[in-house]
Amino acid sequence: MKRFFSLFCLLLNLLFLASLFFAYSLIRKGFTARSTPPALEKIIATTALSLSIPQSVKEMKNPIPYSQAVLDEARDHFADHCALCHGNNGSGETPVGQNLYPKPTDLRSKEAQKKSDGEIYYIIHNGIRWTGMPAWGEAKEPDEDSWKLVHFIRHLPYLTKEEEEKMKKMNPISPQEIQEEKEEEKFLEEDNSLGDASKEQQEQ
Repeated sequence: MKRFFSLFCLLLNLLFLASLFFAYSLIRKGFTARSTPPALEKIIATTALSLSIPQSVKEMKNPIPYSQAVLDEARDHFADHCALCHGNNGSGETPVGQNLYPKPTDLRSKEAQKKSDGEIYYIIHNGIRWTGMPAWGEAKEPDEDSWKLVHFIRHLPYLTKEEEEKMKKMNPISPQEIQEEKEEEKFLEEDNSLGDASKEQQEQ
């Protein structure tokens, strides 16, 4: 009992010190998303996330059988929904991803790949509070799209350049890019019309 009380007091002290450190970081840096989370904050957040996932979920295996068709579908889904923050290759090195707080984990890393199928599914399906990670898929269980994405995330360390090129065609186009395409098409049309008029004058 005495040992338990000592451990409990130690835990409270650690939490108090962590709170002081977090408060100091906020006062010094504010709520800017540009900074990198300190190691202690990362450890606390990672531990809290792990503890929030039920053990029964961690032990779940992917119920969707692996196939090339499933992988292709998940790849297109990832390119359309996830690549904006994570990048097509899962690195997280995108303009959006690098300006989030915390920044997205490199999904090819050992840290990400060592998570169980159930953990990856849980994070995709439910999202993570106070981060840029939203809850995806249907609210009902099982969420087959999220389970298919687990297969693709397992595949990311082995992604080929050819697959990345295919994914680029599935990436969403921003309003700015749409406007630029329209302006380019308009310019080409005007250029062609001027060229046709010039040919007509020469023929006359």
